[in-house]
Amino acid sequence: MRSLKGEVALNIPAEKAWEMYRNNEIISQIKPEMLAHAKYLQGDGSPGSLRLFKLGPALENYVKESTEKIEKVENGRSVTYSVVGGDLRKMYDPYTVTFSFTPLHGNETRKCIAEWKADYEPLNPTIPPPEKARDAALGFLNCFDKFQTN
Repeated sequence: MRSLKGEVALNIPAEKAWEMYRNNEIISQIKPEMLAHAKYLQGDGSPGSLRLFKLGPALENYVKESTEKIEKVENGRSVTYSVVGGDLRKMYDPYTVTFSFTPLHGNETRKCIAEWKADYEPLNPTIPPPEKARDAALGFLNCFDKFQTN
């Protein structure tokens, strides 16, 4: 299995970033041109739940939507999901992503590190690593700061 990851530093506590990521209403407002809409198709965000992300115009040439099955949740810390539907599923199988939010040592109440990590296998050798997905996810996470200050 191949892996790709990236991280960004956020000027908000890990607990707040976690709450924003898990709340469909909030996450859909952060940067609608990147993520237009999120909703749980089944469940409440616990393992086994299905969550649909409809991407916005900034990403629709790459991925229009993604259906994710939540595999593992560490409350306040991380969520791992497998992509079970949508455009990424046509490129990779499996495609599993973990988003994690870790308090920044020495500044735990004000800053955190947000990490995106994918484990994947391309369906054929011509499919590149999901660098666009990583860059989009990290760009979106960077918007959490700006959303907070509005």
